Amino acid sequence: MRTLITLAFAAVLATSAQAREVTHAMGVTEVPDNPQRVVILTNEGTEALLFLGVTPVGAVQSWSGDPWYDHIAEPLADTVNLGTELAVNLEILATLEPDLILGTKVRQESIYPQLSAIAPTVMTETIGGDWQKNLQFYADTIGQSDAGKAAVTGFIDRTQRLHDALGDAVNEEISLVRFAPNRTRIYYKDTFAGLALGQIGFKRAAAQDKNEFAEEVTTERIPEMEGDRIFYFSDDLNADEATANLDEWLNDPLWLNLEGVRAGKAQRVSEIVWNTAGGIYAAHLMLDDIERIYGLASTR
Repeated sequence: MRTLITLAFAAVLATSAQAREVTHAMGVTEVPDNPQRVVILTNEGTEALLFLGVTPVGAVQSWSGDPWYDHIAEPLADTVNLGTELAVNLEILATLEPDLILGTKVRQESIYPQLSAIAPTVMTETIGGDWQKNLQFYADTIGQSDAGKAAVTGFIDRTQRLHDALGDAVNEEISLVRFAPNRTRIYYKDTFAGLALGQIGFKRAAAQDKNEFAEEVTTERIPEMEGDRIFYFSDDLNADEATANLDEWLNDPLWLNLEGVRAGKAQRVSEIVWNTAGGIYAAHLMLDDIERIYGLASTR
């Protein structure tokens, strides 16, 4: 009996020694040092874990994809689909018996108590433009701080190489637009794509030089979409409706009269890569797109 008690006490001490406290958007949580069954509840977080060499046992599905974006589908072949960022399937999640859950306050604050009852749960404050900060947070939480720093530094270094390769072209003023049925918006600097463009060193068109997210506009404000180079993407959830909407905007006389359009410098880019995926793989793919558009060699 004494031996069993001693072993049990040792196990408790070992468990305690292998855990640590993490301060996050919802408070302070004790997490395992080396989690083996991680669940992730954000798209950008899924990319972060995969880049760090961790395959989650469960993840929320991609905003478009069946259920994952093509660029991350292969490593997620055995990962369980847990619904969306806004509608997490808690019943399925519980069956996975995770030892760590990673989420975000901006999406899952209301279900934090239920998540915490399943496993230690830590949350970022928000998502989107904060992907580099969040990647480092995820890396710290799973005990891979150095790998996180290397991943973020590697991306920043690549933006500098791309800046240098662009030469004078980096002085172009960039316009960023997202077309969607009933909700077309100009994207400003505090967006996934906007932050990456800024890190490369691009300037933004005067009407878009704002440290804000985005603003919904009507066709009368098309002149505010002007830029030396216009990158645009379109909602892809309802293909037919999105195509009709895009055709309407791109055939508007105000759009056709933009100098960037008349100069052949309006490029359609991927909605997934430039907007919805929001993670490190998408960020590198975005740089790939810029290299292709400007006719540059790879800086990877």
